[in-house]
Amino acid sequence: MRTAFLLVKDQQAAEEAVQDTFVQAYRSIGQLNDHHKLKSWLVRIVINRCRMKQRTWSWRNIFPGGGAEELPDTDMTIATGADELAIKYIDQHKLVQAVQQLDYMYRECIVLYYFQEMSIQEIADQLDSKENTIKSRLARGRSQLRRLWEEEQQ
Repeated sequence: MRTAFLLVKDQQAAEEAVQDTFVQAYRSIGQLNDHHKLKSWLVRIVINRCRMKQRTWSWRNIFPGGGAEELPDTDMTIATGADELAIKYIDQHKLVQAVQQLDYMYRECIVLYYFQEMSIQEIADQLDSKENTIKSRLARGRSQLRRLWEEEQQ
């Protein structure tokens, strides 16, 4: 869900992409030869669904849903005090906003590398790209994130 949300920038579209992913996975589970690759197989389907969502026009382009879009809770309950929780939430929210401002190809690599903790080789396999392409996209994405973060701090 987190991967889909970071890619499509809309919680409802992310939920649809994840739901479509599980429906497609259920229908095609017989095609999965190596059960140890289930996670990467599901991530691949999510990425493709998110790409389809990005390409198709929707009424949401005119009427965006909801106000404060936020990530589903991951480890937000680990913080002990209210101050720590508030600071962590603000920082996470700013980071999500910065990631969502990146171009899609950079956002895709950043999300897979940092949020899904995939290696460059795994990302290259997932996206049918060369490793050097992924490395350059990560470098450019980091550069854009740094610039966006510095602008935010000013």
